[in-house]
Amino acid sequence: MTAPMRAQQRTAPFISIAPPEPDLSPGALILRAEEMLGQLRDCQAETEAAGNVLAETHRVMVEAGLYRVIQPRLFGGYGFDLPTFVRLVTAVARGCPETAWVLSIVSGHVHQLATFPLAAQREAYGALGDFRAPEVAAPQGTGVAVPGGFRVSGAWDYASGCAHATHILLTFLVDDPRPGDSPLRMGLFERADYEIVRNWDVIGMQGTGSNRVVMNEVFVPAHRTKPYPQTAAMPPAEVYRDSSLFYGPARPFVITESVAVIVGAAEGALDVYEETFRARKATGPTGASRADLAEYQFNFGRCRAMVDTARAALLHTAADYMEFADRTFTTGEPCPEDDSRRLAMVMLQSVHLAHEAVDIMFRTVGSSAARKDALLGRYWRNVGVLRGHLAHQSDSAALNYGRVHFGHSPVGIS
Repeated sequence: MTAPMRAQQRTAPFISIAPPEPDLSPGALILRAEEMLGQLRDCQAETEAAGNVLAETHRVMVEAGLYRVIQPRLFGGYGFDLPTFVRLVTAVARGCPETAWVLSIVSGHVHQLATFPLAAQREAYGALGDFRAPEVAAPQGTGVAVPGGFRVSGAWDYASGCAHATHILLTFLVDDPRPGDSPLRMGLFERADYEIVRNWDVIGMQGTGSNRVVMNEVFVPAHRTKPYPQTAAMPPAEVYRDSSLFYGPARPFVITESVAVIVGAAEGALDVYEETFRARKATGPTGASRADLAEYQFNFGRCRAMVDTARAALLHTAADYMEFADRTFTTGEPCPEDDSRRLAMVMLQSVHLAHEAVDIMFRTVGSSAARKDALLGRYWRNVGVLRGHLAHQSDSAALNYGRVHFGHSPVGIS
């Protein structure tokens, strides 16, 4: 490409993509997710057995526009705020946590895409704005620098939603970086670039399809890569002027993606818990309905409080996040690390509350919940697996918040 052609490409006007339903409101989108509750619950067992979100469920979510919830409007999305994203994900997780995990992850990664070069973003969204991308941040591949980009090979585990993706974001180690360059880069790859190896075999969240993806000598242009991690990168203002969410800090946003699933799963478990009380009678001479006995009333009440508090804390923190994002958009000053870590810690308290509530439900409802096909048992397994996720290690998060707050450097990776 000649220099004049490059200059022409840099100054070419941005052509926006209209969202499928320009007048769609946040409430209407959330209502669509809430109306899927029965369908999602009915398909839980089949989703778990398939090891993936069902094709029909995926089709419904695409047609409903759920994947476009925070995608910028100029790229064909609805550009809604983080509290709307939380409400949407929790609504889906109430019916099926595994489906909600895929929805949250592959739609939330537009936040990561926002700091790629604008040319890469245009290519990713294409003509229709149809974009869904898992991300594997651990560098499980290698890139060899070649003219114009990199040739990348490797095998990346835990690629949630890779079967229903349009793209994928993968981190790789540069084989021989130039002096001063980052040894790690994240690349934007097409769905056709990788093969899927089914190796996701777990006791919970089996339906997320978090399998291994493999690539061999795949060329990725330089403009479809970026140094990783990027701690202070900002999206291009000319495109994101109406999308302040993307100016918020990365760490609490990433944690929001998964905590929303856990809180929604706890709500779904509480639904089943209540239904059990209304349908079953206590053992013993009275034969009274569980709903009429103080022991069960007490357990339901404390679980209700825990789940509601977890949801309230998550939504409040999502609103706080938007205030920080708006401030950064207006001033150009990034969110202070102390505040970023504090937001994340509050969200992790939501995880504690939701996990404890579901555990109380499981151990007080009776042995029927231990059946492999029991709904409450499946919620319990799913929340238990999510509780152990690396992003949810609240002890190290609290330690590092304290270290940063008192002027020390964080330790480890939290």
